[in-house]
Amino acid sequence: MFEHTSRYYNLETAQLTTTDGRKIAYKRRRFLPQGKDMPVLVEVIINDGDRLDLIAARTLGVPDQFWQVCDANNAMNPDTLTAEPGQRIRVPVPQV
Repeated sequence: MFEHTSRYYNLETAQLTTTDGRKIAYKRRRFLPQGKDMPVLVEVIINDGDRLDLIAARTLGVPDQFWQVCDANNAMNPDTLTAEPGQRIRVPVPQV
């Protein structure tokens, strides 16, 4: 259903049977980890024009792993992490 690098990969797959007998597979809810409990690979100071995908590519080697940076900083909206130059963000040790 999802690639092994997806944040949803390890979630349990459940199944719903509709009233007409159709079976619908879905992933159970993902609970966010506590950022303070995640081991830190590096801290990055945000510069004007930084993008989270580029930071993830530079530090984790894969741009679509930006969600791990969000998790490490308890960010529900990725844009908040790069909105303010000078802000420090945590990049976690890769979890995949």
